[in-house]
Amino acid sequence: MAQSIRKSKSLSRKLTSLPNQAGKKHNIMETTNQTNTKTEPAKQQQNATRQKITPFLWFDGKAQEAAKFYVSIFKNSKIVTMKPWGEGSPFPKEQIMNATFDLDGQQFYAFDAGPMFKFNPSISFFVICETVEETDTVWQKLVEGGNVMMALDKYDWSEKYGWLQDRFGISWQVSFGKISDVGQKFTPSFLFTGEQHGKAEEAINFYTSVFDNSSVGGILKYAAGDNDVEGTVKHAQFSLNKQMFMAMDSSGPHGFIFNEAISLFVSCKTQEEIDYFWQKLTAGGGQESMCGWLKDKFGLSWQIVPPVLGELLADKNPAKAGKVMHAMMKMKKIIIADLENAYEQV
Repeated sequence: MAQSIRKSKSLSRKLTSLPNQAGKKHNIMETTNQTNTKTEPAKQQQNATRQKITPFLWFDGKAQEAAKFYVSIFKNSKIVTMKPWGEGSPFPKEQIMNATFDLDGQQFYAFDAGPMFKFNPSISFFVICETVEETDTVWQKLVEGGNVMMALDKYDWSEKYGWLQDRFGISWQVSFGKISDVGQKFTPSFLFTGEQHGKAEEAINFYTSVFDNSSVGGILKYAAGDNDVEGTVKHAQFSLNKQMFMAMDSSGPHGFIFNEAISLFVSCKTQEEIDYFWQKLTAGGGQESMCGWLKDKFGLSWQIVPPVLGELLADKNPAKAGKVMHAMMKMKKIIIADLENAYEQV
């Protein structure tokens, strides 16, 4: 816990160099060690997959290029699947319907679905590099063709740290440190701005109540005299289903909020589990969307999807896959039985 607290104190200071963000000094830390381990019937499947929650990236024709770019940067990384939309889809047939790639053992999903949403820093990926050489190399490769948000440099809280947007618009926080301080190499980090400012702690408590094996590791808050709203979150770390996440509040006029460009994909093996997460994550003002997508009450996008959907869409019989696609496009919440019925119609 002590290492987590020190990390939380140092990471919060990165907000000082975001656009339109005033400098801040940090001097207090609230920590908790609350763990949600209760198991409801619909939640018993949560540990059945290697990674319960997977970042999902929405590209406009660049999914394959981006996936290849990222796996070329990080060690122990690979493309797992790269399936194009094919004939009869609403998108160019050569663009990607389903890309899965692993970065140092952590899973990411991506697809091409047009220009509706653009990446922004409301969700970034905090990446830990354990040598100075790796830190420099990762930074140099990611920043090529991108934009520096905070220069890679030595700061009073970090020997080497920087924040950038890469050539595709995805934001990365690159830090020299120890993976053991956080628990994983890549950590999604949420920045609560605009109408969602001041809701980071509420969101953390909400998410950790929904997922099993969840805990709040540390919360650092603004104090009186800091250059942001007292009592809001400077930096927090929490885990969902034993996967680490970070969160911050910022009241600055950033001009961006959460959107569908980066969503969180929750793999659900049963209809009972789908129903559970759909009900929980849309509660209190969330919004249902289409094809298994929803927004929670904080504006964060989720996909609640069974693995069988991908299996049916990947069927070698294009007529069967097409029937499943047509059925899915009519759904809000995914209904496994209806997908299977569509598949059997051919």
